[in-house]
Formats: sequence, structure tokens, C-alpha cells
Amino acid sequence: MDMFSNLGQSMKFPPQVDPATGRFVVSSGRDSVRESLYLILMTTVGERFMNPDFGTKMMNYTFMDTSLTMLNIFTSELRNTILEQETRIADVDINVDAQSKEGALIINLNYYLVGSDFMDNFVFPFYLNNDSNEEEVTEEY
Repeated sequence: MDMFSNLGQSMKFPPQVDPATGRFVVSSGRDSVRESLYLILMTTVGERFMNPDFGTKMMNYTFMDTSLTMLNIFTSELRNTILEQETRIADVDINVDAQSKEGALIINLNYYLVGSDFMDNFVFPFYLNNDSNEEEVTEEY
């Protein structure tokens, strides 16, 4: 029996169809939890009409000052949201690295799965603004 069978199954994200059966592909165990975390982080609160409380308020922090105080507020709000919305996670530790990439926060989530002592992690880049290295487009007349 699989160690992570208690975590259940869900439709794989992004949705895929199995060409052999014509059914939607499902993910289970650790993959299902990781996909759920991705969906939570990528969804803005209020975006889903039938479930308006689902998601995070990360977009409110776009263009934010990356001071230690703001990063702590951001981390705390994110931790509370994840623990509230993903019940298969028992504890989450969030580390935010604002120094490794300009214009982005690298969010490292370390979490324990419910019913086990297994620790997993998920790395998510959150872009604070447009890439400052993009070339400017100039129009010639």
C-alpha cells in the first residue's frame, strides 16, 4: 500500500486527457498536494465565482517594498491561507528570498503532510514587477 494513499486523488492540473481511455488524468498523493498548492498560489481571492474565498491575496503585494516588515507580513498571511485552504498539510514553514533574483521573490514552502512525518517542499517564484532587463521598444518615424 502506498504511503501517501491517505492524501486522495484529484484531477491533474493542468487538465489532461488520457488518449487511451479518453478520461481525465488524475494525480494522487504528493503530486496532488503540490498541484493544489500551485492552484492556491496562482488564484486571487474572489476570482472563483462559486468559491470566492479560495486563493491568496498575493497580487496585493505586487510592487511592494521588500523591507523585512513587509516580507514578514506577506509570509504570515501566506502561511495562514495555505494552512486554512489545504487540509492535507499539517505545518508549513515559508522562507522568502528577495535577494537572489531582481524583481522577484523566491518563495520556498516546506511542509509536513498530514498523517506522516514526511516533509516536502515547493518553490514558487513571485514576480513583483516587470523584468527590468527587458529591451525597450522604440518606434522610428
